[in-house]
Amino acid sequence: MEKKKVAVPLVCHGHSRPVVDLFYSPATPDGYFLISASKDSQPMLRNGETGDWIGTFEGHKGAVWSCCLDTNALRAASGSADFSVKLWDALTGDELHSFEHKHIVRACAFSEDTHLLLTGGFEKILRIYDLNRPDATPREIDKLPGSVRTVAWLHSDQTILTSCSDMGGVRLSDVRSGKIVQTLETKAPVTSAEVSRDGRYITTADGSSVKFWDANHFGLVKSYEMPCTVESASLEPKNGGRFIAGGEDMWVRLFDFFTGEEIACNKGHHGPVHCVRFSPVGESYSSGSEDGTIRIWQMGPTSSEDHEVTNQNPDSNPHPTSNGNTTGKVKAGVNDISLKVEGLSLQITKDGNGES
Repeated sequence: MEKKKVAVPLVCHGHSRPVVDLFYSPATPDGYFLISASKDSQPMLRNGETGDWIGTFEGHKGAVWSCCLDTNALRAASGSADFSVKLWDALTGDELHSFEHKHIVRACAFSEDTHLLLTGGFEKILRIYDLNRPDATPREIDKLPGSVRTVAWLHSDQTILTSCSDMGGVRLSDVRSGKIVQTLETKAPVTSAEVSRDGRYITTADGSSVKFWDANHFGLVKSYEMPCTVESASLEPKNGGRFIAGGEDMWVRLFDFFTGEEIACNKGHHGPVHCVRFSPVGESYSSGSEDGTIRIWQMGPTSSEDHEVTNQNPDSNPHPTSNGNTTGKVKAGVNDISLKVEGLSLQITKDGNGES
């Protein structure tokens, strides 16, 4: 019997608490980027291909539940348990604005045209902020039946997708009217909802099920039962022939989209997998876990040992940090940390205190 080769992930350290959300930027002239949200309150930006740490956005006072990058990877946003969503300059690390809420924020998303920011959380209210007028009062859509778990834009920013933490289903709201126009029924609460990059499919994870929906006609295309309770799923963006899922059994599984057959089972995390995402080019995918690490898996299997991305050894990292920091974070009191990743310049100036 032929022995299966073991996929070797790049292991990205730096977070001190569970990683709960991951988001890839589209491919840009400078490559593509990966931002992570963690309960340690410090979102991190990485090179999406190599996993190299670029910078840490400092300023939140509570767990960060959601993160995203805009279409050009020039701005980032993060939603937190400190009742705020922060808008960041992804090139400098500077906080551009803090949008205050009245309860925990679980989800945020940039519109495709990058002008709007959508947020949702425990208030059961969707807010749409005009980023050209960040001080203006946001538009509110407050007819949601439960606490918001996920949000996404689709149909060229004409429709908003939401799921709730305490009930099943995915709800689609018309942006102009603010009314729910369609509900995609699921038995369990939807913990992950992703719109494919070509706009054709909505991928959801609920309970032990991964479902694929037609994003234009809203019919159920495929539904597969998983070996365990899954928390996140993602569809390969280029050809759409494969998908990944991760959950409570700590493994990241790769499946055939058309048949549901398991292609690979990647082991390495030491806690439940909270989030999985395909890179925009489809050659790799990442997973974030309760163990505080991010693992980046290549589609093609390689050999047998984990490769740790430490980002501090000048001999192994072409863009080392200038302060010899060995934690993967920007330390307090450091002035003008500057590094360059594939032509993208990043400067982070911090003069405040350390971790909150």
